[in-house]
Amino acid sequence: MDESNQWCFACGKDNPIGLKLEFIEDEDSYSTTFTAGPEHQSYDGIMHGGLISTILDEVMVRYLYAKGFTAVTARLEVRFRQPTPIGEKLTIRATIQSQRGKLYEVRGKMTLPDGTVTAEGKATVAVVEDTHHDDTEK
Repeated sequence: MDESNQWCFACGKDNPIGLKLEFIEDEDSYSTTFTAGPEHQSYDGIMHGGLISTILDEVMVRYLYAKGFTAVTARLEVRFRQPTPIGEKLTIRATIQSQRGKLYEVRGKMTLPDGTVTAEGKATVAVVEDTHHDDTEK
């Protein structure tokens, strides 16, 4: 079992205040689910935009990690399409759009159970190491 990164705020299992996200890789996408509680809000009933950005960033960059690369965010853009409510199960999905050298463009979407998109992300992700590591936590 890979014991690295267990204190990651988004996915680390050892972080007592972390989000503890778990991921699923499909044929052409990578996703997670999350239900925000009152501790994740900004205005009453609305999820904090910084946490929305954090989750989008995590699913987009971690997709490359799942493919065996050590990668970091070089640029992140988030478009908030509508307020994201507290207490509803969100699905956050990433897809790789393109690659040029060690740079990947990855897109992410946060959706409500009815398919409504609440936020979209676009990241330029830089591969810093091509290790094709064994990610046993997939």
